[in-house]
Amino acid sequence: MKYYLIVGEASGDLHASNLMRALLQEDPKAEFRFFGGDLMKEVGGTCVRHYKSLAYMGFIPVLLHLRTILRNMEFCKNDVEAWNPDVLILVDYPGFNLKIAQYIKLHTEIPIFYYISPKIWAWKEYRIKNIQHDVDAMFSILPFEVEFYQRYHFPVHYVGNPCVDAVDTFRKNFNETFETFVSAHNWEQKPIIALLAGSRKQEIKDNLRRMIKASRYFPDYQFVVAGAPGIEADFYRRYMDADTKIVFGETYRLLSHATAALVTSGTATLETALFRTPQVVCYYTAAGKLVSLLRRMILKVPFVSLVNLIAGKEVVTELVAGDMQVKAIKQELSYILPGSERRKRMLENYDCLIQILGKAGASGRAARQMLQALSAYKKRLYQ
Repeated sequence: MKYYLIVGEASGDLHASNLMRALLQEDPKAEFRFFGGDLMKEVGGTCVRHYKSLAYMGFIPVLLHLRTILRNMEFCKNDVEAWNPDVLILVDYPGFNLKIAQYIKLHTEIPIFYYISPKIWAWKEYRIKNIQHDVDAMFSILPFEVEFYQRYHFPVHYVGNPCVDAVDTFRKNFNETFETFVSAHNWEQKPIIALLAGSRKQEIKDNLRRMIKASRYFPDYQFVVAGAPGIEADFYRRYMDADTKIVFGETYRLLSHATAALVTSGTATLETALFRTPQVVCYYTAAGKLVSLLRRMILKVPFVSLVNLIAGKEVVTELVAGDMQVKAIKQELSYILPGSERRKRMLENYDCLIQILGKAGASGRAARQMLQALSAYKKRLYQ
């Protein structure tokens, strides 16, 4: 069968590539065409646009590149319609993908599946109307989303979380000692605190400077930045001091050896928890007090980190907007270092979180359930 996938960022490229591999296991004759990235290219098929040509974040960047975005959107609509796949699979990225879904639903009979739900349960809940009208089924990777979609009587399948798969695969083949890791980089033998400051330049600029300032209060530790894909080392060095290290392509390796971590909210908070590394969630924004007020007014959920959302309670401290100050980072980090009661409690809660997420195999379950749903859709269509 023919599968058309649309991805708008690096994490989507990773999860979509794993889904494609799983689909090939179930359907060896699968053909792929996609808006995606390098990981999807490795699986095979035709990449018609790289996600980097789509990934604009924030009002001003979107406004400045509006013509490019609209041109890509128009091309995508026409390309999907012309290729006429057996199914269109949308991966997160709602601003773009929901527009494509609206057009394809109106002009074709191509079934539309959504893999990795937009975070409409947090804000922009009105988008549920678009999903109900234009999407045929949702394949969720977060367990609490099931109840949300069931409230709207929308078909949702919880397939497990692909982060569990990625971490499980890494750990099965990993037996490196801490001494080997630091020696390989010519670092000291001091314990490590990992810094995961986001995947976009604005996030890194806003968060890393404050993380580095807080690090100066912990001379018994060495601080190591996990560099994000596509961000050059020179950009990081603008905000680092001489004592801070940086590695690229080694985030899981770093988390395996880190005593604790400062993590910008996102998938990284969940990955850090899966490695059982105690963390403080740090997400700075300008005009912090105003943003904190708007957050309370606009957001429909009590937390921003996936760890707390999945657990349904505060497992990790969230320093967001106006709360993310150097003094607060210093204090919260000190609370989760070895020997503290809060560290012990966090690790116990991590174990409960891992139980909630379930076993590895999300991509395979997603592929199998998609094919079952596709078969049911076609039966209804031709009855």
